[in-house]
Amino acid sequence: MKRLVLWLVVGLLASANVATAGGDKKTNGPGKEDIQRAEAQVKEFLAKIKGESGQILYLGNEPLDKSFPQHRFFAVRYRIYPVAKVLPEGMHPSNVFAVPVNGRAEHIKDTKALENFFKTNMTEAKSERAAMALVESWLTLTPEFRQDGFFKFKIADETKIKGQMGGTVSATGKTIVMAGGNGEISATLTLDVNGKLTNATESAKIKTGPRPICQATKLLDNDPLVRRICEQDLLYLGRLALDYLQEQRNLARPELRQVIDRLVERILREDE
Repeated sequence: MKRLVLWLVVGLLASANVATAGGDKKTNGPGKEDIQRAEAQVKEFLAKIKGESGQILYLGNEPLDKSFPQHRFFAVRYRIYPVAKVLPEGMHPSNVFAVPVNGRAEHIKDTKALENFFKTNMTEAKSERAAMALVESWLTLTPEFRQDGFFKFKIADETKIKGQMGGTVSATGKTIVMAGGNGEISATLTLDVNGKLTNATESAKIKTGPRPICQATKLLDNDPLVRRICEQDLLYLGRLALDYLQEQRNLARPELRQVIDRLVERILREDE
């Protein structure tokens, strides 16, 4: 019974992670039906390219709702650990989609396409608050171009405005890697006198941490050092490793299952 409850908890946590990958800004934006309609457009796009295996995550937050009130944003991620799968044509391990109200999903493939999207669709940023929302919107979306499913990012409360509104200004901010590695992405958006984007630049300094490759299968290795290294990697990943551990448990012999169960209990306990 204890093990059943343990893996029910793991399943609930996995479902919660799929629901949203948005920023940490709370939003009273679009309703559930609106988001579901937009998500259906993303699913329709994926069906056409046989990409239904992608994990769809809603990226909505307050800055995006303010800067792009007529669009809904999603990430579509494909697992590349422990074994990379063949990606659908034109897709990356992580992708950004924008869906206009009553429109079809648009695949935003890279930072250049993101810059063009901002120039075409943004609400004019005529106040410092709007300019800050715009750069935070950028920092919500651009990490997806580097996402492998194990990074967690957090926008730093350090957005700065240089210049006077009504003239040429620049808004600068950064998002920090909180899990899955370390580093940050910095971005500067330059706005013209009308509050429209003229240029976007960013720099990224990110180091990748441990990823699930074969650690679970080595938890009973004859070498105690190998066992310890694999356990440390999985503890470092924490809840991000739960899906992987569940899959490996389903394939494991009884002795290894017990070790995986104990490790999962420790992950859940230490992450409370």
